[in-house]
Amino acid sequence: MPLRLNIGLSKKLGLPDYGSLGASCNVDIELDAALLQTDPEAFQRHARNAYDACRRAVQEELARHQAAPSSAPVNHPPATTGNAGGNGNGNGNGNGHANANGNGNTSNGQNGNGRGNGHTASEKQLTYIRQLAGHIKGLGVRRLEALSQKMFAKPVVGLTSLDASGLIDALKGIKAGEIDLDAVLGGAATP
Repeated sequence: MPLRLNIGLSKKLGLPDYGSLGASCNVDIELDAALLQTDPEAFQRHARNAYDACRRAVQEELARHQAAPSSAPVNHPPATTGNAGGNGNGNGNGNGHANANGNGNTSNGQNGNGRGNGHTASEKQLTYIRQLAGHIKGLGVRRLEALSQKMFAKPVVGLTSLDASGLIDALKGIKAGEIDLDAVLGGAATP
């Protein structure tokens, strides 16, 4: 009877201005169940190999996305999905074979499907949103609310922490001149 060993690793890094970047990898390998009784060291070696493959895949995925230039879509928070694969090989003295399925979710606070996690935005995030908005010419309180409604269909105070991260990215893009506020709002409420 085969023995299944499942190893998973997930890592999330904080980014400046309340963003985050995360990746995860799960490796599921099948080993000969007799390894536990006859060769526990071989079992440990297989487990270490799978964990190391997962760790390398996650590190590479995070490094790949940290090196890539970021871009903030206008109509929704940024979300990209990467693939943090791994070889997860079960080679050694046993009969094991492995299959590494990595799923790297990366973004500035998004879980890869464009939806938030339900946690409300922190006071620090809301304060930073207001500070950023104050530095953008022509963006008053009403236009900030209109932008929040356009992007998330909710007011600023109703944003989740992940929504707030997306709004922060959009505001930084507007401030830097990369995003045209008027085009995004389409003539919505003026200050």
